[in-house]
Amino acid sequence: MVVTTASLTYNAFTARRAQPPKGLRYVQAADIRTRYRTWGTSGSPVVLVHGAFEQVDTWSRLAPLLARDHRVYALDLTGDGYSERRGPYTVDHFTRQLVGFLTAMHLGGPGERPLLVGHSSGAAVVADAALRAPGRIGGVMLLDGDALNTGAGPPSAFKYVLIDPYRTSLLRLGLGVDGLIRSVYDAQCGPACPPLNAAGLDQWRRPLEVPGAEAALWSMLGEGVPGLPAGEVARLAGVHIPKSVVFGAQDDVFSKQTPQQTAQRIDAPPPTLIPGARHLTMISSPRQVAAAVESLARVS
Repeated sequence: MVVTTASLTYNAFTARRAQPPKGLRYVQAADIRTRYRTWGTSGSPVVLVHGAFEQVDTWSRLAPLLARDHRVYALDLTGDGYSERRGPYTVDHFTRQLVGFLTAMHLGGPGERPLLVGHSSGAAVVADAALRAPGRIGGVMLLDGDALNTGAGPPSAFKYVLIDPYRTSLLRLGLGVDGLIRSVYDAQCGPACPPLNAAGLDQWRRPLEVPGAEAALWSMLGEGVPGLPAGEVARLAGVHIPKSVVFGAQDDVFSKQTPQQTAQRIDAPPPTLIPGARHLTMISSPRQVAAAVESLARVS
C-alpha cells in the first residue's frame, strides 16, 4: 500500500506533459496528422522511415548528405515522435500512413517514384508498402532490419511485467536520468556516434513526454515489435524493383546470419555490412549509409 500510494502521488506530481518543439511541419497522411521534414530541392526522391522509439530527427546526420543529390523526406510514424498518436500500432496502420504520406507529398507517379529506406522495424513498413503499391515505389532498402515479426524486441511476456501505476512511475523516473538515456544510446549506437549533449538528450526524451505518448507506448508494447510473417516478406522477391540490405557489422540486435538471410529472402544482392557499426548506422556511419543509398538510387 505504501509503494502504491507513493507511485500514485509521484505520478500526480509529474502529470504535466511536455509540448512538441515549435516550428514543426505537419501534413495529413491518410487519417493521421503527420509530422515531417524535407531536405534538398532537386533530384530523385528518397523517403526515410524510422524504427521503434525513433523519429524524424534520428535521420539528421544522414539526410543532409543525401540532400546533395536528392529530395529527401522523413515522417514520424504514429506512436513515435510528434505525429498524432492513433492506434492500432501495427504494420498495416503504419503502411497506410506511409502510403498516405506519399500521396500528400505528390510522390509515386512517373518520375516521382521514391526510394524507401526503412530502419529497424521501419523495414517492415517499407517492405509492406512495396508489396501494396509496387508501381509507386522506385526501390527499397532494409536498413538494420529484417522486416520480420520474429525479430528484435522485448519478450512477449514483457507487457505483463509492468502494470499501472508502477510502469508510469518507472518510465518517468527513467526518462529523468540522463545517464540511463546515454547508456542505451551508446549501447545501440557505438563509439563512432557523437555523444549526447543537452539537445540530443531532449531529442530522445521529449517524444515520450508529450500528451498521449505514454498510452501509445503501452499499446505498442502490447502489439509487439512491428513486423511481417516470413512468407509475406519473401513475396518481396517477386516485386521487380531494386532492393538492398544494409546492416552494421556489429549489430547485436540481430544474429550474424540475419543480413545474408534477409537479402536472400527478398532476392536482393549480397548485403552491405558497415564495419564497426551497430544498430543505429544512420547516426554512427552516415557517409557509408549515404553511399549505399546512392548505389541503390543509380539502379532505381
